[in-house]
Amino acid sequence: MFENISLALAGLKSNKMRAFLTMLGIIIGIASVIAIICVGDSLTAYMTDTMQGMGAGNIIVMVSERGQSMMGVSLEMPAVASDDDLITEQQIEAFQERFGNRIKAVSISNGMGSGRAQDGRRYANVSITGVNEGYSVANDIDLLSGRFVSELDSKGRKNVAVVSDFLVNAMFPADTDPLGKEIRVFNQGEYRTFSIVGVYPYVPSVFTGFASREASETRTDMYVPLGVAMQSSSLQNHQMFTAVVGANEDTDALTREIRDYWRQVYERNPRWTVDVINMETMVQTMGDMLGTLGTAVAIIAAISLLVGGIGVMNIMLVSVTERTREIGTRKALGAKNAQIRMQFIVEAIIICLIGGFIGIILGLTMGSVGASILGFPMSIEPGIIMLCVLFSMLVGIFFGSYPANKAAKLDPIEALRYE
Repeated sequence: MFENISLALAGLKSNKMRAFLTMLGIIIGIASVIAIICVGDSLTAYMTDTMQGMGAGNIIVMVSERGQSMMGVSLEMPAVASDDDLITEQQIEAFQERFGNRIKAVSISNGMGSGRAQDGRRYANVSITGVNEGYSVANDIDLLSGRFVSELDSKGRKNVAVVSDFLVNAMFPADTDPLGKEIRVFNQGEYRTFSIVGVYPYVPSVFTGFASREASETRTDMYVPLGVAMQSSSLQNHQMFTAVVGANEDTDALTREIRDYWRQVYERNPRWTVDVINMETMVQTMGDMLGTLGTAVAIIAAISLLVGGIGVMNIMLVSVTERTREIGTRKALGAKNAQIRMQFIVEAIIICLIGGFIGIILGLTMGSVGASILGFPMSIEPGIIMLCVLFSMLVGIFFGSYPANKAAKLDPIEALRYE
């Protein structure tokens, strides 16, 4: 075996360019698979961490049309529920009383669209969202200073806001205390004045990076009381809300109980019902979808390995033809067919393994660069690398078998007479 390996390496060294061109298909195939899986795993890990950061124990309650699911895919335009079909404040209060301490908080939000805070030449783009006090619990919002919006702010419809430190840096001179300062925001065709009561740290996401690389065009979230947002909304009830599961609660069991509760509330509604799903299920579903997509793309990329394998078989057939007299000499000296066959199979395996290792290094480099460009850390399972090494060996064995068998079956007398 060691002699076969040394012979194979000596043959590759004597024909470096031909050996490289032979390996090229294997290198490209392995590198493509590794890079795609690397970026896919990194994206899956990032999405999973992001969604878990939003609250893995959160339960989403959403009004939906009967026969439709919030996790389903429909080609038809979704129907729009009327205000009478949505969830009222009284129903949410009754829900909280029913489940008591099993629900830590209820988060309700209502988007007011985008806007721009401006003061002379200073400006910052914002997405304005009306929220209740439970929103910070459900979304784990930590404040750098001040407080979050309260129930009194919402009931009194006070024009207060919680903004990002990005907005503060864009709108005020350095070392300015923003709490209590007023900002004028252009939204829905008019200017609104809000007083800052809290500041949270802005953390850009991968999606923000996709949208814009320019700091001046960055759009951050601005939170205002829910009552203020409801003033400008045509609907006074809610399409959805999020329930934060209390400590030591079984999320799946509580999800089933909440689903039964709301379906009883909506049992007399002929068209609309309520879907209830927890974030853990959504994280798992998202991970499965991304994993399946990545596997499918990797399989497509692996087709180039077949092309590389055909290249290996082709060059091995050429090698057999070039070394016909050598094969005849070995057979005349007593070499068995199995030994001749093993010599050429080992050579094919060596070619594929070297190409595979180069492809793995190239693929990891490409995957790391791709992940960094997209803005999330690289992640890949070691088992994938081992699988690529094993696959390289199998390609060598499979595509090297035919040339090896052809060499083993040569008649020694005819081989010695070959010129």
